[in-house]
Amino acid sequence: MIEGLQLRHHSADEAKEILDQLVGLYLEVYAGGGEFYSEDRYRRQLDLHIQRVGWELATASVDEALVGYIYGFPLPRQTRWWDGIHQPVPPGFTEENGKRTFALSELLVHPAWRRQGIAKALHDALIADRIETRATLLVRPDNIAARMAYRSWGWGNVTELQPAWENAPVFNVLIRAI
Repeated sequence: MIEGLQLRHHSADEAKEILDQLVGLYLEVYAGGGEFYSEDRYRRQLDLHIQRVGWELATASVDEALVGYIYGFPLPRQTRWWDGIHQPVPPGFTEENGKRTFALSELLVHPAWRRQGIAKALHDALIADRIETRATLLVRPDNIAARMAYRSWGWGNVTELQPAWENAPVFNVLIRAI
């Protein structure tokens, strides 16, 4: 592992204190990614997600500098997470009760720090003690490196989903037992 790497869990209140750092890293990671990856849209997304019951953030820092993070939250009974899912899916796949599925929403590592085990360490730190029976995430089909990493970490592809957000891309829906 990297010398000086520190992983830390943050509550929603603690995350609000480093919000500008989170957004700044997001913008570096997705620089040139188009309108969907704009600062305004991400700040709105983060603001909505951080308010969710059970929201959790894990960060990776080296010498006090933020180099990566991951966050997620349990899907409530009345979730819109599955809106835009492509059929067919297994019966009951989108049914939630607030304790069934943990949704990983972002996993980011600064380009200079990739391929050093940080993403896997963040991933494992966030889902290690979850009470849910499964986790889900969305990944762009053209993000081959991420898809290969997730596959090696035990994730499986189920279908595709295109959120109703303006300019939203189509995503692969991945699931993993936890």
